[in-house]
Amino acid sequence: MDLLNTLVDKGLRRELPTREEALAVLATSDDDLLDVVAAAGRVRRHWFGRRVKLNYLVNLKSGLCPEDCSYCSQRLGSTAGILKYTWLKPDEASRAAAAGLAGGAKRVCLVASGRGPTDRDVDRVSETIRAIKDQNEGVEVCACLGLLSDGQAERLREAGADAYNHNLNTSEETYADITTTHTYADRVDTVQKAHAAGLSACSGLIAGMGESDEDLVDVVFSLRELDPDSVPVNFLIPVEGTPLAKEWNLTPQRCLRILAMVRFVCPDVEVRIAGGREVHLRTMQPLALHLANSIFLGDYLTTEGQAGKADLDMIADAGFEVEGAGEVTLPEHRAGGGCGAHGAGGCGSFEDAGGCAGHGDGGVCGSHEGGGVRGSASAPQANEARTDLVAVRRRGAGTDLAPNA
Repeated sequence: MDLLNTLVDKGLRRELPTREEALAVLATSDDDLLDVVAAAGRVRRHWFGRRVKLNYLVNLKSGLCPEDCSYCSQRLGSTAGILKYTWLKPDEASRAAAAGLAGGAKRVCLVASGRGPTDRDVDRVSETIRAIKDQNEGVEVCACLGLLSDGQAERLREAGADAYNHNLNTSEETYADITTTHTYADRVDTVQKAHAAGLSACSGLIAGMGESDEDLVDVVFSLRELDPDSVPVNFLIPVEGTPLAKEWNLTPQRCLRILAMVRFVCPDVEVRIAGGREVHLRTMQPLALHLANSIFLGDYLTTEGQAGKADLDMIADAGFEVEGAGEVTLPEHRAGGGCGAHGAGGCGSFEDAGGCAGHGDGGVCGSHEGGGVRGSASAPQANEARTDLVAVRRRGAGTDLAPNA
């Protein structure tokens, strides 16, 4: 297929595809799916070999968020039966992180619900970062705390943070359909603050909220312009008790095409399969490893993920290898000697996608009545609702039970 040959050539040269080419990837048929995966896989292997980076989420503060992000189980007004607790103490967070690191993770992502941190919150997270790094030599730490005020990114960097995650989630045109309590521009500003402070910027999207192909291409092109080191791709987890609980718009094939499009547009960045892979990719998860070079290990913020051992078995069975703590994730031209172009790698799950101002929980984008974003003539046939695959997290951080790692 001429389209795929062109996209491979551009990916190997780090050349931006045209919008038409990116849209064409999303419009390919299921008959062509394996060809699409193989082509994007060539680009992935060129920049990242067969390595898979493992990341581990620690939910420092769950629920109780004043933001109204439609996809999020922690949002204002959510009736989802999630765990709710205030800030973990540094030693509690460090113990939670240790479980993921023992399972093979090289990066710990510290997430807290809320619009953004106060200066006292930054002090608290800084203490947690130091505790984790004191006990785990070489670990990367990414913070995801919502919208940042002036000077806060610098303080996190001084405390030892390597990266900061703040997802764009969807296109600028449709962002107001997700939330009314902050803006798309607010999110862009926080990503830029992370960059400016020398943190590795991590920013991604959520798919499955009823958005059009155009929306998906718009947000990925915006991410390319922002130039994060890491782009997490979340697939909406429709959690009961949220406005988007009835949004089941994804098929495994659709998810693979989205990941391939992201790889072609962002060929040399860490593309991470984040929230929702177990729910929507299901038995096709191994194919997604040919497109993405990073995943989260174990559970998400408020929902359960695949068993940690199953993740490791899947990686090995598919012929990939877990990236070691001493290996540099990004290509040399981006890494600059570190784990990321701006200081370290990148992180980010919109939570489970999520959390409010910076995280989310299951989510994506859509209307506050659960109607979804702009329609598209090429919108996929609705996926069968698989509520049996959506389970609220009841273990790990905030509980007395051992985490899944």
